[in-house]
Amino acid sequence: MIILVTGGAGFIGSAVVRHIIDNSNDEVINVDKLTYAGNLESLASIESSERYIFEQVDICERVELDRVFKQYQPDAVMHLAAESHVDRSITGPSDFIQTNIVGTYTLLEATREYWNTLSADAKKAFRFHHISTDEVYGDLPHPDELDGEISNKVLPLFTEETSYAPSSPYSASKASSDHLVRSWLRTYGLPTIVTNCSNNYGPYHFPEKLIPLVILNALEGKSLPIYGKGDQIRDWLYVEDHARALYKVVTSGKVGETYNIGGHNEKQNLEVVNTICCILDALVPKEAPYAEQITYVTDRPGHDRRYAIDASKMSRELNWEPEETFETGLRKTIEWYLTNQTWCKHVEDGSYQRERLGI
Repeated sequence: MIILVTGGAGFIGSAVVRHIIDNSNDEVINVDKLTYAGNLESLASIESSERYIFEQVDICERVELDRVFKQYQPDAVMHLAAESHVDRSITGPSDFIQTNIVGTYTLLEATREYWNTLSADAKKAFRFHHISTDEVYGDLPHPDELDGEISNKVLPLFTEETSYAPSSPYSASKASSDHLVRSWLRTYGLPTIVTNCSNNYGPYHFPEKLIPLVILNALEGKSLPIYGKGDQIRDWLYVEDHARALYKVVTSGKVGETYNIGGHNEKQNLEVVNTICCILDALVPKEAPYAEQITYVTDRPGHDRRYAIDASKMSRELNWEPEETFETGLRKTIEWYLTNQTWCKHVEDGSYQRERLGI
């Protein structure tokens, strides 16, 4: 296949591009605007492949999108281009509305016009795969909220039927884009699939997010900020496991379906930070434990308390399971950051210096 990947220079997008080039015979057209979080260095291992092409294009630019579709004639679209940081969406929501909603609409329309030019067989085989987040569902009950009588009750998980209740400008913009994608299937027949994933982590992660921020701050002796009490729970998914899942969906998923992708790793933020500190204590020991650098800061406005995904549909219908446990994936992640300080320095040479956003 020829797969058009939007946002292929970002964290998850670059993992998808690397996976496709390294594990298939498919061709990839990487369409990326190269915002602050897009980095072609994340694709250095595959950039010389004859099956890989990069196009610096903003998904809001319809004329350029039309050119790309006409020039490369893709068999599928994997739409990952998005603004994705909750704190950044609190500080400046307009970029999230423009990219995540207007950009998705523009891409859908460009795709639809191209799709309508295809033969009947090619139209049937075509896929538009929209990659979204579990944050569109809002949050789930937290163990602390349960009274003594139901303390042993199994806590609910997000399923593909969970109602949407986004809490932040980021998650609201992604919820909007999900609805647009489904409506283009219902109204126009465009063959779409939606996936919603839990919190990703792994190599090449931009350091505004919790895990890379903590790793880099710890190594430099800086404070390790914890929002509120640090009891917010997230389901952590290793990014390369996610990339495998996404490729499985675009090649084997059923049109019109939604698939939730999770890592089966519910962890409180404080536990995540303490685990990072313990691994660093073993790999890069210093006089004092890294955990002594932990500080508690004012919580994020509207902070969701718990996310957790039921990924049984992915297992049952597409035979996918995560290969990494949280412990193995986190150690691989830390070891990657320890040996790739040049990449870290380059991504921080721009406007972001690990300062807090979204206050």
